Amino acid sequence: MKLSEILSPDKIIPNLSVDDKDKSIAALLELFKNDSRIIDLVNVKNSVLEREKIMSTGVGHGFAIPHGKTNAVNEIIAAFAKTTEPLEFDSLDGQPVRLIFLLVGKENSVSVHIKLLSRISRMMNNEEFRNKLLAADSSEEIYDLFKKEEANI
Repeated sequence: MKLSEILSPDKIIPNLSVDDKDKSIAALLELFKNDSRIIDLVNVKNSVLEREKIMSTGVGHGFAIPHGKTNAVNEIIAAFAKTTEPLEFDSLDGQPVRLIFLLVGKENSVSVHIKLLSRISRMMNNEEFRNKLLAADSSEEIYDLFKKEEANI
């Protein structure tokens, strides 16, 4: 499964303006409010926040990947946001984030979930790619950057 198959321009926020981590996650999940792939949005949010309590998903380099597994989704979902200002995320490197990739999968799709998390992490470890995302102005431009970068890994 490719990221470009589960991420779409309508699930990208190019200029998210929030002041904390929970609000950023809530804003990304709000994109799925009327999405047929969601069975229960409250349970989806709870799965992501519960995972966040275990250990921050702020992985470093100004990037976070909040994620969860729940049967409150019919299939794996993804969303992305670039914040307007650096956001405190309790990151492993102590630095704030501006790039947030949300991923939620079904409880029984562990291997696909792990492969996608790994692919996202590999992509986001590329400083040039992160800089291109930060410079992007629109959802479509960000989506195209993900498609191009994914083709290179």
